[in-house]
Amino acid sequence: MGIDSVSSVLDSVKNDDEPPIEYSQELRALWHAKRGKWDEAHDIVNDIHTEMGSWIHAHLHVIEGDLGNAAYWYNRAGRKPNPPNKLESEWIDIVEANL
Repeated sequence: MGIDSVSSVLDSVKNDDEPPIEYSQELRALWHAKRGKWDEAHDIVNDIHTEMGSWIHAHLHVIEGDLGNAAYWYNRAGRKPNPPNKLESEWIDIVEANL
């Protein structure tokens, strides 16, 4: 399966036991986040020292409910904080930015 759309990533989340090997670390973290595997996603993103890694890190802390920590990571990513009710659309935006 190729990584060419958000729907292909969602199909993998639904049907695969693990993220495909060809996924970047960023997409692997997002895959785990979508599966509800917060710890796995956080472990991956801890090693991504880029603005994108910070954005994903912020997203994870919003999922966790730690909005103060999320604000720190949004700042590191150069982004405005996203409210918890926008998690789904933000996940899609982050995946699209990684395709």
